[in-house]
Amino acid sequence: MIDIALAFDDGFWAPAYASMRSVCLTTKHPERLRFHLLTLGLSAEHRAAIDSIGTDHGAALNHIALDDQGLFGDRIASFPTIRMRRFRPVIYARLFMGELLPADIERVLYLDSDIFVRSPIEQLFHIDMGGKAIAAALQPDRLHCISGTDLRTRNAFSMAEPYFNSGVMLIDMAQYRGVDFAAMLRDSLPQSEIDMFYYDQDIINFAFKGRILELGYRWNLQNPEPAHEILDPHILHYSANPKPWFIWSRVAFKRTYRHLMTNRYFYQYRRERMAGLLRRWLRLA
Repeated sequence: MIDIALAFDDGFWAPAYASMRSVCLTTKHPERLRFHLLTLGLSAEHRAAIDSIGTDHGAALNHIALDDQGLFGDRIASFPTIRMRRFRPVIYARLFMGELLPADIERVLYLDSDIFVRSPIEQLFHIDMGGKAIAAALQPDRLHCISGTDLRTRNAFSMAEPYFNSGVMLIDMAQYRGVDFAAMLRDSLPQSEIDMFYYDQDIINFAFKGRILELGYRWNLQNPEPAHEILDPHILHYSANPKPWFIWSRVAFKRTYRHLMTNRYFYQYRRERMAGLLRRWLRLA
């Protein structure tokens, strides 16, 4: 069994569907896939679309509704406050996978919902992790992520050490379950330093310093542009603001992605996003 986890809210249902479908289409054994879906506010209509992944490809789906888990109140109160619109509190759900996923899972692949998998996922899932807790790819703009404005020195990180993107992570769950992220931060750093963290990604890099295996960039090619198609990436990660579902974006494999999401859901999602933007504009007007 290949266990894969995603965490998303109702605003990202269609990209999550596309990410899951990309895994199913490119694996040799979709019936061996088991998706663990940490969802927040997922509507019945959107859940039905997600559930079609199981019907169409034979993959197993484990829905874990976060609405009643109590994770987004006191449990994340000490974590950095979400200040950027493109991030949502649900990104912190991955820090609670140790308690949310079935206890018998030994290894899980975590994927963000802006992912396009282009190679058989088993090639990644079964690698030798060499005793490391996590396998992940480097963050290309890691110096800025670590130090921010004017590359100021921070106590929690050194620019001389590797720093990893948290959008694609192969996780040894025994080691992951052994970390209480909130307690670890509280016992290690002042709140003023924690408030500077780049959300879950900084927390994971800090908690597992020295215990992350570096993956090749083709397993998490971030912010891919059309010129990057020649690199034949295994996993595309549309990690920057240009997303493949934006009309104006110029990203790698944009046309293929539309059909990955399917025309039906691609245009439905676009209409929903436009309606949401209109509602926000009317509230501000």
